[in-house]
This record gives sequence, structure tokens and C-alpha cells, in this order.
Amino acid sequence: MWKELKKNQLVKYGAVTTVTTIMPFVSKPGYVLLRKWIAGGICRSRAKLHGRTVVITGANTGIGKETAWDMAMRGARVIMACRDLTRGEAAAAEIRSSTGNTNVVVQQLDLASLGSVRQFAQEFIATETRLDILINNAGIMLCPKSLTVEGFESQFAVNHLGHFLLTNLLLDMLKASTPSRVINVSSIAHQGGKIHFEDLNFDKKGYNSVIAYKQSKLANLLFSRELARRTKGTGVTSYSLHPGVIRTELWRHSQSKYPTLSAMLSAPAWLLMKTPREGAQTTIYCAVNEGLEEKSGCYFSDCQVKEPAPEGRDDLAALRLWGVSAGLVGLIKNN
Repeated sequence: MWKELKKNQLVKYGAVTTVTTIMPFVSKPGYVLLRKWIAGGICRSRAKLHGRTVVITGANTGIGKETAWDMAMRGARVIMACRDLTRGEAAAAEIRSSTGNTNVVVQQLDLASLGSVRQFAQEFIATETRLDILINNAGIMLCPKSLTVEGFESQFAVNHLGHFLLTNLLLDMLKASTPSRVINVSSIAHQGGKIHFEDLNFDKKGYNSVIAYKQSKLANLLFSRELARRTKGTGVTSYSLHPGVIRTELWRHSQSKYPTLSAMLSAPAWLLMKTPREGAQTTIYCAVNEGLEEKSGCYFSDCQVKEPAPEGRDDLAALRLWGVSAGLVGLIKNN
């Protein structure tokens, strides 16, 4: 995965071994500057969200939790859509306590189950009056091959199909709450990715977790791009982003399969990755920064618009992916 990172990312993360070696000799001011460089962009918007409702998938840990905390600090009603209710409730309690915002709730959502996605959407529509910001954050990464209950490869299902269905089921509410935004957490890993339309589950050829992950992250970007085209003029806007290389639980599957990568992530190299709060900044930026309406469909990194790889600008693939995805999840309006 590392070899596909852009040049500046290679400088940041490919040189981890060298930097780790010299870390004991780096002065405190030098370390502070290094950390600032690694952290990247910061969302400086002071926008308040009182009276707004935000849904965040995978909000009980990592950048999802940090995003939920930020939205709560801005006064939003925050719906934390989590697979694990116990962990979700613990995170919500922590956020309520630290922000003073009691309007933070947890609802169960398992993106590996289309039935769970439909149930979440049905309950949300029945109990909520608006949806201003939908943050499709949850994801899995580099995991061994497994299939969901509906028979889809897990990374494609959780990272893309579940969010695709969720967004479409909530689209009418987003349109009724305009201006509203959909934020899709993609990755620089979309670079070199490919949508394997004839073999989405990798049944015809050997499974490679990196290739499968790249497919799912490219799907996030293409979905966001096509969504922006379809919602143009409605008041709903769509953005995708690369959050950075972050210290989160997403790396858990890589530790045994990729020992070299695991070694790179060990202390003190671990200190050279973004913290979850730093990694959440671009998500937050896309959710609240003023004046982004004309950037609908764009891809962001470090709180700036960045040009995606050529495969991420393939509008024909985006259109085809929408149609295929709509068929797979059983949407009636397959258009």
C-alpha cells in the first residue's frame, strides 16, 4: 500500500525508519515542528450547528469519535451510528460529559448487513425531523477475506455498499433539510485502485486484501462524485476525502499479515502518524466549512481540495458503479 502513496506522503511516511533512528537526537522545538508537519491541515471554521442533526457512522472510535465530539461541541444533535452498542454508549457518555451536549445519541448500525442499514434508516426517518450532515466514516481495512450475510466481500460491503444504501435511503430527508452535506471518508489508497466489475468478490482470482481495500476506497470516491452530479441544484452536496495515515484500530488486521508494516507502526514510529483528532480535521472541514457548495464532488486532503488519481476521475466508472451498486442493494430506483 505504501508504494502507491503520493510523493509528499512518501516523504512523510516512507521515511519513518530514518526519522525513528534520529528521534532521540531531535530537539523539542524540532519535534514540535515535525509533529505540526505530520498533522497537516486544521479546520479553523467556528461554525455552530445548533438545530442541526448529524449522523456519523463508526462514531465510537478513531476519527469517527473525534468527529462526533467536534459536532457535539458545535451544538449539533449527533446520531452515532455504531455496530457495537456497548462501545457506542460508552463513547457517547464520554462526549456528553466533555462537551456538555446531552443531545448525543447512539443507534445501532451494522454496515455489513443491508437489513441493519434499512432498519436504521427506517427508524431514523420515523423519529427524526431533519438530517443536515451525513458522515459516512465507518470502515474496515486489510482484513482477511470474508463474505457478508448477503454474500458480498466484506471490505466492499462495509466501506461502500452499506454507505451507498444508507445515503440513498436518507436522501429525501437530506433534500428536505437543505443545505445539507454528505461526506465520504475515502483514502489516498484509491490511487492505483480498480473496480473489478466482473469479479467484485474476487471469486475468480486470488484474494488480496490490499487490492480489495483499494477497490472499496475508490468506490467511496466515485460514489461521492456521482452523488454530487445527481444532486446538483438540490441543495445537497457531496465530498470525499483522505484523512491521512492515522493511529486507529483500522491497522489491527495488518499486524500479523504485514509484519514489516507492523514494525513501522511500533513506537516511536507510531508517534509520527496523525492522531485521531488530527485525522478527523478534513472530515470536519468538509462538514462545516463555509463556501464549499461549489466544490461538491471534489476530493479533499489536509483541509484542501486535491486532485484524485485518474481512476478517481472516471465518470463513466462512477456511473456504472452506481447502477451496479443499486442493483446489488436492491434499490427500486436503479438509475
